[in-house]
Amino acid sequence: MEFIRNEMDWQLKSGGHTILDCKIGKPAIYVGYGEESVDMYRGNYKIGDYVVERCPLSVTKITEGPEGICLDMEGRLQMNVKVEGECATLSFERADPRINRFWFRVDADESECCYGCGEQMSYFNLRGRHFPLWTSEPGVGRDKTTYVTWRSDVENKAGGDYYNTNYPEPTFVSTKHYYLHVDSTAYADFDFRNKAFHELQIWEVPASIRIEAAPTFVELLEKLTAFLGRQPELPEWVYNGLVIGVQGGNERSFGLLEKTLDKGIKVSALWCQDWCGKRVTSFGKRLQWDWQYHKEMYSDLPKHIEELHGRGIRFMGYINPYLVNDGELYQEGKAKGYFATKGDGSDYLVDFGEFYCGVVDLTNPDAYEWYKNEVIKKHSLDIGMDGWMADFGEYLPTDDIRLYSGKSPMIEHNRWPALWAKCNYDAVKESGKLGEAVYFMRAGGTGSQKYCTLLWAGDQSVDFSIHDGLATVICAALSSGMTGCGLNHSDIGGYTSLFDNTRTKELFLRWSEMAMFTPVMRTHEGNRPDSNFQYYEDEDCMEQLARLVDIYTMLAPYMKTLVKENAETGIPVQRPLFLHYEEDERAYRIQYEYLLGPDLLVAPVYLEGKDTWDVYLPEGEWIHLWTGQMYEGGEVKVDAPLGYTPAFYLKSSEYAPLFGEIRNRYGERCKR
Repeated sequence: MEFIRNEMDWQLKSGGHTILDCKIGKPAIYVGYGEESVDMYRGNYKIGDYVVERCPLSVTKITEGPEGICLDMEGRLQMNVKVEGECATLSFERADPRINRFWFRVDADESECCYGCGEQMSYFNLRGRHFPLWTSEPGVGRDKTTYVTWRSDVENKAGGDYYNTNYPEPTFVSTKHYYLHVDSTAYADFDFRNKAFHELQIWEVPASIRIEAAPTFVELLEKLTAFLGRQPELPEWVYNGLVIGVQGGNERSFGLLEKTLDKGIKVSALWCQDWCGKRVTSFGKRLQWDWQYHKEMYSDLPKHIEELHGRGIRFMGYINPYLVNDGELYQEGKAKGYFATKGDGSDYLVDFGEFYCGVVDLTNPDAYEWYKNEVIKKHSLDIGMDGWMADFGEYLPTDDIRLYSGKSPMIEHNRWPALWAKCNYDAVKESGKLGEAVYFMRAGGTGSQKYCTLLWAGDQSVDFSIHDGLATVICAALSSGMTGCGLNHSDIGGYTSLFDNTRTKELFLRWSEMAMFTPVMRTHEGNRPDSNFQYYEDEDCMEQLARLVDIYTMLAPYMKTLVKENAETGIPVQRPLFLHYEEDERAYRIQYEYLLGPDLLVAPVYLEGKDTWDVYLPEGEWIHLWTGQMYEGGEVKVDAPLGYTPAFYLKSSEYAPLFGEIRNRYGERCKR
């Protein structure tokens, strides 16, 4: 990395690429003042901005010192540049206290691709679009041309758009072989639409911007995750089979477990999200947000968990960082003053859809300790629970809310998911359960890389839609992997069923056959179980699911090496093709195929009604997993009946015997 200056002009270059370029008539930094408007309705945000001032800054003075080169910009902003090897850190200090808007231009090439910005559902390559970075509900439909999105917008302000995500991250990776990370949790908008530059807008002057380069993408991700943190390895028990998500109390949940096992489906864990009790709303079946086991629905739950452990099966539950105001734990927290408050001192109660909850103030050290010890340790881990969905984290309001930290909620909002992740991480680690218990999260931000043991892709619609269905979980895994979170999975069959949109058997099986090529297989009944297809109601589906889960367990030796590699080097389990085929120009434009590690290519069937599928293969000797036919790269068409997602492995793979064993046992129905 080289910082070059000529009088008051300056550039940052690496490997022959210009990354930053500031000269007279071509400013790289703008500052100004804006007045935002933020409206939240049940986790969906309408955000506006009136820009009062936007001024380009030029360098008026340069000094050099032991900590780097200091550039004074018209007396309004100072930037200190420190270059160490292939890493440049740009630190900022505002001299004008009025500044609350900051724009930063990064040099771009027309052919350049960019990836990351957290977990993006619709577009893997960020070029040509802008991405507001604000943790929120992702929306239902997420495509303004569809009926479901329109109904969601009209009735609940919840349709969303392509950029809405639970997990935004002010970090991206460029095909110029650098990553850029902005040290800020303020609202941001990363704009990749201009052919000549990327413009990053942040609603504060960030503490710093870090740019680091490497000769390969593998090395670049190693550097990025060394900086941001890495996820720990998954517990061994995860690979033993399917995590079945069922609900309804002891009799129903444990009864469906036995039915699943009787059909030959291997089960690693029973996941009962309603372990705490249920609450029915117009949206569907929801939960009693008072995080202790429900003595009527799940009587003697600790004893039942112990019995499951004796059979080699784990138990998982559900928690989130809010407490319903008619629950016992809320009353306890209220008495201690552990909730975020309004300006008048009363607890700020958030509307979660026909019930209201207090926001546990995780910036208060005492509240943090109470929640970690009382809820996560005492009521979850201590009763024998092996994991849980650590849901939400996106609902921190921004109007009239007071936090212990004294910081603006506009700054704390995007920080909340990582703070919530750390609370879970600390509870598990302090209990000596790291590597034994696993919690999965949908919300994320800077810090999730270290503190989130497993991502899940959130609440997809129960359909094949491009912007909210099965296809989105592929893009989500690839984008989050390029941001440092390499362990991702999803609700098999999707979750959200509204406006007569219901799950089908075909969707469930297509999702299952994709999920067996991810770190974790987990089902979910969805928000309206009674209206949607469930695997346990169909004999043929259970037979097919047993086969798919068995293949997942057969892949465990290979999967474990990938999960270990993610923990040690930050290389994700699900990888974009270009990660290992940098010279293949086509690989940079593919977002619906992925490499499961270096040796296995997966091309999920994400559209309805297909029995053949077109696949692109990089150059090499690829063997079709189901038939044994060899291909040498390029476009190929293969048969893809239900249960046989197109998958190919390298002939030279050391795991070729394992892949061959899978074909010999389960490849008979796929003929091409």
